[in-house]
Amino acid sequence: MQDLVISPGLAKNFRRNFVEQIIEVGLLLSAVVAVFITSAIVYILVVEAIPFFQHVSLYDFLTDTVWTPNYSIKHYGIMALVSGTLTTTIIALIVAVPLGTITAIYLSEFASHKTRETIKPILELLVGVPTVVFGYFALMLVTPLIQKIYPDLTTFNMLGPGIVMGIMIVPYIASVSEDAMRAVPMAMREGAYAMGATRFQTAIRVIAPAATSGIVASYILAVSRAVGETMIVAIAAGQQPNFTFNPVESAATITAYIVSVALGDLEHGTVGYQSIFAAGLTLLIMTLFLNILGHWTRKKFSERY
Repeated sequence: MQDLVISPGLAKNFRRNFVEQIIEVGLLLSAVVAVFITSAIVYILVVEAIPFFQHVSLYDFLTDTVWTPNYSIKHYGIMALVSGTLTTTIIALIVAVPLGTITAIYLSEFASHKTRETIKPILELLVGVPTVVFGYFALMLVTPLIQKIYPDLTTFNMLGPGIVMGIMIVPYIASVSEDAMRAVPMAMREGAYAMGATRFQTAIRVIAPAATSGIVASYILAVSRAVGETMIVAIAAGQQPNFTFNPVESAATITAYIVSVALGDLEHGTVGYQSIFAAGLTLLIMTLFLNILGHWTRKKFSERY
C-alpha cells in the first residue's frame, strides 16, 4: 500500500484553518470573559444591596433628599448624591461638547495632515493624565481663578471640578467624533463642493449630519466617563452631600461617597457600609440608561442617514 502524500498547498491550508479556529476561540473566550465580568459586577452589587434595602425602604432611598449615614439620625436619600453627580456632569458637558465638537470638525475638515498628526496625539495625552492630578488642578488653579471673578465662591464647589472634568473628557469627544467624520465617504464632500458649498458649509451641513451617530456616541461615552469620575470631585467638590443644583456650592457625588466609605469612614457590615453597594447600583443603572439612550440614538440616526 502506498503512503498517503499531502501536498504542500493542502498542508498550508490546514495550518491556516487551524490558526483561524484558534483565533476564533480566543475571540469567543474574550467576549465570554467580558460578559462574565459584567454579570459578576451586577450580581455583587445586587446581592450586597439587598440587605441595605431590608433596612431602608426603596421609597425613602429614592425620594429623601438628606444623606447622613454618619449621623445619629440617619437618612439615606440618594438624591443628595445624584444631584451632585448630575450637576458636575452637566457642567462638564457644557465645557466639553462645544470644545470637543469644534476640535473634531477642525481636525477632520480643515487641518492639514501634519497638523492633525501633531495635535491629535497631544490631545489624547489628556486621557493618560491621572485624575488625581486633575483634582488638584481644579482645587489649586481653576477654583482660585474663578474666585477672582466670583469672590463669594467657596473653596470647595462643583463649578471648578465640573470645568476640569469637561477639559478631561474633551479628547473622548474630539477623537471619536473626528474618526466618525473621517469615515464619511469623500464622494459626499466632492458632491457638496460641486454644488458650490464652502468647506465650512460642507462640514456643518453635510459631514456632521452624516456622522451624527458617531458624534452622539462620543457624547454618550463622555457622559458615562463624567458620571463615573471619582477623584476630581472627591478632592475639589467638598464631599458634602447637599441636595443642590447650585454649582457654586459644595456637594458630593456617588463615586466620591463610595471612596470616602472605602477609606474606612463606616464599619464593615453596617447599614452605612452596605449603602455603598446601593449607591453603586444606582450609578450602574444611570450608566446603563445612558448606554441604552446612546444605542437608540445611534440606531435612529444611522437609519436616517
